[in-house]
Amino acid sequence: MRNDLAPVAWSAGLACALATLTPAAAQPVAVHAAGNPILADGRYYSTDPAPVVVGDTLWILAGRDEAPADVNDFIMDEWQALSTRDPASGDWLHYPAIARPEAVFHWAEPGRAYAGQIVPGRDGKFYLYAPVLQAKSDAKDRFAIGVAVADSPAGPWTDAHPAGPIVSQTTPVANDIQNIDPTAIVDDDGRVYLYWGTFGQLRGIELAADMVTPKGPEVKVDSLDGFFEAPWLMKRKGVYYMLYAGNRAGPRSDCTPAVYHACIAYGTAPSPLGPWTYRGVILRPVSSTTSHAGAVEFKGQWWLAYHTADAAGGGHFRRSVAIDRMDWDDSVSPPVILPVTPTKRPGPPPAPTRNIAAMATPTASNAPVPVQYWIKALNDGLVRDAPLPPDLWGSWTPHNPASQWIEYRFDRPVTLNGARIRFWADQPAGAGVGVAPPKAWRMEYWDGGWKPVRAPKGFGTGVDGFQSATFAAVTARCVRAVFDASGAQGTHAGLAVQEWEVLAPTAQAPRAGSGSAPACDAQP
Repeated sequence: MRNDLAPVAWSAGLACALATLTPAAAQPVAVHAAGNPILADGRYYSTDPAPVVVGDTLWILAGRDEAPADVNDFIMDEWQALSTRDPASGDWLHYPAIARPEAVFHWAEPGRAYAGQIVPGRDGKFYLYAPVLQAKSDAKDRFAIGVAVADSPAGPWTDAHPAGPIVSQTTPVANDIQNIDPTAIVDDDGRVYLYWGTFGQLRGIELAADMVTPKGPEVKVDSLDGFFEAPWLMKRKGVYYMLYAGNRAGPRSDCTPAVYHACIAYGTAPSPLGPWTYRGVILRPVSSTTSHAGAVEFKGQWWLAYHTADAAGGGHFRRSVAIDRMDWDDSVSPPVILPVTPTKRPGPPPAPTRNIAAMATPTASNAPVPVQYWIKALNDGLVRDAPLPPDLWGSWTPHNPASQWIEYRFDRPVTLNGARIRFWADQPAGAGVGVAPPKAWRMEYWDGGWKPVRAPKGFGTGVDGFQSATFAAVTARCVRAVFDASGAQGTHAGLAVQEWEVLAPTAQAPRAGSGSAPACDAQP
């Protein structure tokens, strides 16, 4: 379902009021979102949401992803904004291109308009804390944090500290981290605090009342389990909360099974500079590998803004802002943030299909799968032009075996007579290193033991598209694809599969499985 995008038909009074806030170049466009993500038709991707309340309006600052579908890079040249008076209504105003790094900061180069935050100052103005690349710097990493000021969240923005960034690898204290993802708060007593960091490094500092001058010692935070990036500082009922993207990966992790993905976790502290105590996970991994969230109270309800890859044509570098309610358990101290359940806009029912892989529970010969891969990629229905490791089942290790298998377990017997598989490789066929297409593959089914399918045809091993296979119909609860690994000079390459479809003789309405079908030698 597409967004309804159209120029706003303003009443005279509303147009006059907005004219005092918004320059002509940033006139908004009306958007009606029937669910998440807010901008869903693929014309504008939005990312790294930072919500802020201004009077009776909720604003969200967002970056803009512009990477082509086959490019794995953060192509982000500008910031944009969204606003609404009622998130539940689905009625938003979209303000495209409210700022660009090189247009706001004379010391910044174009591009890399990464995650920022807008904070209302006590002087009635708005301050944008923005990570940008310094055009001229001897630092090993040129990312730095600048501050811009405006009379409206939509701009126009000007540099609040023209002398240069307020945080970099040389300012105010030398560091060797990447200085991005700023989050700031003006506390009830008027004091201002700033946090930032990524790749497991989190820093905090107090700022002077001018919102730009560092004040006091810098703190290093290492007590938030699995902290990776995207801090978000907030306060509720006298308790300070720090949301963040966590990357503590493993098959039994409460955060994420795959190292490239992240959860949103949080900690609490009795003061704005800590000490911080880990409290748990509030948002499990979403469809994009990165996760970045911000929370705010608006008209008595708390909301969590985050991003996903769920818009049309979306991907890990083409993300889109979503928003859902966030609730609390005030029966404990400190109050607990309850897990947030992501929602999506309604769509048409899926068409009948022969592919019934979504009904199955996948497993593999190398379970638990190494944390750079993700077993659920086998039957998630997604095929990407340039997949990242968690978009694949993979088997690479320094010493790869000659044979591997992947398996589907169903809750009840199913009938199949075909399959399609999408291999991935970074080495050519016949290689004994890296990841290569298999030398051969075959299908087996469980019937008191593993048996080969009859009358097999197809079973190609190319990586230029799906490889189709047919066989005489079998009825079973478990099936396997068995691979003979490519090899050379006594070594074998690893294997990788982006998607494995198993085909029934006739199309049927799709349905999801339980996700925990029993082992093949057990009764269903």
